[in-house]
Amino acid sequence: MQVHLSRPDITDAEIALVNEVVHSPVLALGPKMAEFEQAVADYVGRRYAIAVNSGTSGLHLLVRAFGIGEGDEVITTPFSFIASSNCMLYERAKPVFVDIEPDTGNIDPSLIEAAITPRTKAILPVDAFGQPARLDAIREIARRHGLVVIEDACEAIGSEYKGKKAGSGAFSDGAVFAFYPNKQITTGEGGMIVTDDEEVAKLCRSMRNQGRGEAGVWLSHERLGYNYRMDELSAALGVAQMGRIEELIAKRQRVAQMYARRLGGLARSAGAAGSAPRHPGLRLPYVAPEVTRMSWFVYVIRVGVDEPTPERQEAVRDHVMQRFQEAGIGCRPYFTPIHLQPFYRRLFGYKEGDFPVTEAAGRTSIAIPFHNHLTEAEVDYVATVLEQALAEA
Repeated sequence: MQVHLSRPDITDAEIALVNEVVHSPVLALGPKMAEFEQAVADYVGRRYAIAVNSGTSGLHLLVRAFGIGEGDEVITTPFSFIASSNCMLYERAKPVFVDIEPDTGNIDPSLIEAAITPRTKAILPVDAFGQPARLDAIREIARRHGLVVIEDACEAIGSEYKGKKAGSGAFSDGAVFAFYPNKQITTGEGGMIVTDDEEVAKLCRSMRNQGRGEAGVWLSHERLGYNYRMDELSAALGVAQMGRIEELIAKRQRVAQMYARRLGGLARSAGAAGSAPRHPGLRLPYVAPEVTRMSWFVYVIRVGVDEPTPERQEAVRDHVMQRFQEAGIGCRPYFTPIHLQPFYRRLFGYKEGDFPVTEAAGRTSIAIPFHNHLTEAEVDYVATVLEQALAEA
């Protein structure tokens, strides 16, 4: 059996809108982009939404729009996709890492204030795997110290924290969603900036379009800008997907529940009480009680967490992944800590042991197949291979 790690959920509705654009005279900066922007702004409850060609581009533009530049510092997490830190380096600012909470994988707010210096300009939390960070605590820290909050909600569209949507104005000055094919909704490639700040929105619109002014006059450039535009074909996909977003989130919830039922006898979710599991080194995803709605991006398990040494933890993880691959089951390590990436080691001198909770998560985490089309039989197959691999390990 072949079980894919991820698959987009595309229907005739998406195909019809893309065909509509293909048969139109406008393939960029057209009505579908404006419609998609309005749909996301309305859904999240923001005044402005600015479509871009990737979540990475969106983060970069927000960093620039908030005036973060050379010598400034931004506090963030090392347990993330690398773009959430690279976006500071593009402007010669420095990402300052603090460790994560062991259960959620999100930045630990209790460690943030100790990392604040006179150079700190912002906090950039990441909603890992779709679960919002402790955004109220982060917002309060930022308020006390006069810092901007840029929420990386690239993995969390539709999630809610204490009844408020990820990316909303309750918790951040600006946020970014991403729409890669493995996300809750997809535009192929693409991202969306959301903010309530009119000036930030104007700057982002200008900078995504080579620095042109709001009138978009051809070859008239008011500031340094980039080719970060979203094309109309991608926006058409986005419009159709936003029309189905509740359906798509519900489908992913169904798959997460299938995994929880099938794997529940093998392990406990982190932080949960109960009888001893058959595989004590296995952890299932944990959703914090403050997260009033989880919009699942990926389903990440942890294996080998009870092993006595880092080497043994990594060996168990690698063994399970090898067995998955031999069985035709898609899987990936999620995430490799940013501070241990070769480029960051060379640039900042990071080493193993700097952020131990992040490193333990990186050694033990595996993303297993997760998409809207997964069947009970496929979930059962994944669980059976997992149990066999853990028994061997």
